[in-house]
Amino acid sequence: MANKKNLLTIKNLHTSFRIKDTYYDAVDDVSITLNRNEILAIVGESGCGKSTLATSIVGLHVANNTRVTGEILYKDLNLAELSEDKFNDIRGNDIGMIFQDPLSALNPLMRIGDQISESLVYHTEFTIKQREERVLELLNQVGIPNPERVRKQFPHQLSGGMRQRVMIAIAIACKPAIIIADEPTTALDVTIQAQILDLLKELQTETESGIILITHDLGVVAEVADRVAVMYAGQIIEVAPVEELFNNPKHPYTRSLLNSIPQMNSENEKLQVIQGLVPSLKNLPREGCRFSPRVPWLAADTHEANPALHEVAPGHLVRCTCWKHFNFEVAEGGQLG
Repeated sequence: MANKKNLLTIKNLHTSFRIKDTYYDAVDDVSITLNRNEILAIVGESGCGKSTLATSIVGLHVANNTRVTGEILYKDLNLAELSEDKFNDIRGNDIGMIFQDPLSALNPLMRIGDQISESLVYHTEFTIKQREERVLELLNQVGIPNPERVRKQFPHQLSGGMRQRVMIAIAIACKPAIIIADEPTTALDVTIQAQILDLLKELQTETESGIILITHDLGVVAEVADRVAVMYAGQIIEVAPVEELFNNPKHPYTRSLLNSIPQMNSENEKLQVIQGLVPSLKNLPREGCRFSPRVPWLAADTHEANPALHEVAPGHLVRCTCWKHFNFEVAEGGQLG
């Protein structure tokens, strides 16, 4: 990748939620970097901690029942320790966020143009005329037809794809160095999905920003990502360049995810599923390999007592040693593990 430069460094990040009187880590000791001009995809099942990681980066966990520790380093600042006032200077200006559900993220009582110009009011010294020109420029940039009309409309008057484009316009209004896209194509039809992904790729190339793409869709990952981090039960269990991950997956969970994708040329009529369920936050095992209950045919001594990330190839990291012993076996009920 051209102009590769570290933008964001996350070290030993813990994001915990309080249940009764005890804090439980939803993001557990996560360390990863984001580079300039890179799309880093974070993938995993629902409940694995992907969105919690994203909202931790933009400082949206300030309630009394949450706790964030560790380091989120950006421009010599540790974002995990910033006050809300100081974070407001970063949020929207240096880091833009595209939320999963634009209808709930957009203010239903504000016109589209006013919502896009909000961050311009806060972070720039633009005149009213300059803000209006920038809003029209952004609406054009994200491919919205007739921007003069759309900027005067309300969110409920737009389609899902149009609202998602508005969310992208808001996120990039101040040309942030980092864009976090949390499931940006969820609930959109295939044609609109492709347009949104093409738009993100174009923006990343044009601005040389770093994009963190949160998704569970491996097809999306294969199409746009440069590097992939796989999360399971709050931990990153594998990191690799996208081609390396798809061609040479190591961790049993990564291999199981890829194996569960329907294949057009497969003669097997049954979909292959991953045995068991993602553990709840409260009941999540905090010692040993967290994926071991879902691969019960692997002997206990194939797992590490305290699984660590090991570099198995340049830039390819895998947690635990169980990957060396993993193979797909038929579990009870005739399903592949």
